[in-house]
Amino acid sequence: MKEINAVLRDLKQRKFKKVYLLMGEETYYIDKISEYIAQHALTEEERAFNQVVLYGRDIEVDQIISESKRFPMMAEHQVVIIKEAQELNKSIYNLDSFIPQLQESTILVLCYKYKSIDKRKALYKNIKKEGVVIESKPLYEDKVPGWIIDEVARRGYRIEPKSAMLLAEFLGTSLGKINNELDKLCLILPEGSLITPAIIEENIGISKDFNSFELQKALISRDQKKAFRIINYYAQNSKEHPILKTIPVLYNFFSKLLLFHGLKNKSSRNEVASALGISPFFVKDFTLGAQAYSMKSVSAIVASLRELDLKAKGVGAQNLPAAELYKELLIKLRA
Repeated sequence: MKEINAVLRDLKQRKFKKVYLLMGEETYYIDKISEYIAQHALTEEERAFNQVVLYGRDIEVDQIISESKRFPMMAEHQVVIIKEAQELNKSIYNLDSFIPQLQESTILVLCYKYKSIDKRKALYKNIKKEGVVIESKPLYEDKVPGWIIDEVARRGYRIEPKSAMLLAEFLGTSLGKINNELDKLCLILPEGSLITPAIIEENIGISKDFNSFELQKALISRDQKKAFRIINYYAQNSKEHPILKTIPVLYNFFSKLLLFHGLKNKSSRNEVASALGISPFFVKDFTLGAQAYSMKSVSAIVASLRELDLKAKGVGAQNLPAAELYKELLIKLRA
């Protein structure tokens, strides 16, 4: 993330490199960086003669070289953007000897999505030497809420940690998908607004009452009635709340709760947050959780969740209805 922010900062200061290799499974930053270059490296008038966008499936490497050799017309730079560069397959490595020959006026952008080029090859080493390589990896699930909070703040808005958790749970780890939903909210809300669960429910359709955050809260407080209502809602709406998505969320919480039980120093909220890899805001949930569940109980729940995960995947049990699996989940969580 530091590398990505540094590249974006340099671009805003018009510090351009000759070549950018943007690769990896997480496509959000590949699009963000390439789009910024496309929109800001040249003026609108300059783009007509000095910017070309090509697609890997439609071209050969020779065309990339040919376009990149041109001199800009009445502009400081010319921009060559290759989208879906992974479609060039192994032929992309034929660019290796050309990269050192790139002229200073050229900005070549290679958008290599969903995977990475071989770092042992000369192409990678030459691009690293002559320009910028960004490898964009998916965020871990527990890092997504923090990313949402930072992104919302960057846009001039505020968001409750619970709201960030709801978005992360519902939208997953795809930053592009999350960004699209944040765009919608920012269009609707005045700048500086606080994004609450109620706003999310109204505009995105995520229930503020029936979600893993509320289930976790019910379990911590030993509110069996509320936990049953949520589990029952999940069972009746299993397409929107598949059990294979619910189990990992609960497993993540209880495995962290097990780690919390083992901490020697629980008095420093920041130290606990760092040890568990969570926001300090959620430390109180683990304090309450430790009061509700002994270390022995948590160990039993973690083991049960592993077993149920296998069963939900068809290991040792075939085609069990979602309602039965959710019923068993609730029983296991009563340990």
